[in-house]
Amino acid sequence: MSGAQTTHEQRMTPTMASSMPKIPPKQIFRILVVDDHAIMRDGLSALLNEEPDLEVVGTAGDGRMAIDKVDRDPPDLVLIDLSMPGTDGARAISVIKRKHPQVRAIVLTFHKEDAHIQAALAAGADGYVLKDDGRGELLSAIRNVAAGRKYLSPGICDRVMTRYLQIGRPETGAESAGWEMLTSREREVLKLIAEGNTSREIAGYLSLSVKTIEKHRSTLMRKLDLHNISEVTAYAITNGLLSQ
Repeated sequence: MSGAQTTHEQRMTPTMASSMPKIPPKQIFRILVVDDHAIMRDGLSALLNEEPDLEVVGTAGDGRMAIDKVDRDPPDLVLIDLSMPGTDGARAISVIKRKHPQVRAIVLTFHKEDAHIQAALAAGADGYVLKDDGRGELLSAIRNVAAGRKYLSPGICDRVMTRYLQIGRPETGAESAGWEMLTSREREVLKLIAEGNTSREIAGYLSLSVKTIEKHRSTLMRKLDLHNISEVTAYAITNGLLSQ
């Protein structure tokens, strides 16, 4: 009896071992934190790294640095501010999404204005969270986006819905009457502004004076009824000008 039992155990053990379902390793969602304030980067990194399913794999202080880091080692998610020196968050998202469409992006910002929201969503942001939201709201946004869903902070949902119902979907293409009013030079300046370049940098690129660039900027903003750089960026992204 004991011999039969031993034979049975010896025969069944390999079969049982091969048929046993393997426990998949815990999936870790890799995050790049982008903010121009070191204290925000450090605080967010500490908060997110406390979660067993989240890992901050890097930080960046501006949009250009974020693009470079994503190019070298694409994370699962970029958690990014909007207002940063040089290349801003919306422009960085647009570039990252074009080059790495699988990388998700959540905006984390203080900005509640329509121009900022429109610029971020038009650039391809998967989520938009306000910095005065709580920890739970941020974690909920990250996990929803990780699951393939979109996420908007409750603080802007009403604004987004109201704007959508009022004006419908934003125009695509650059066929608007305002665009047709711009000279070729003004169009060139607009695109360079939206890409995050300063007046001095644009002047260098185009071999013009800073004063001339500022005049072009003032004129094009008046023609398009734009009032700040965020609105210029939103206009450029919404109309697909930055991919040209």
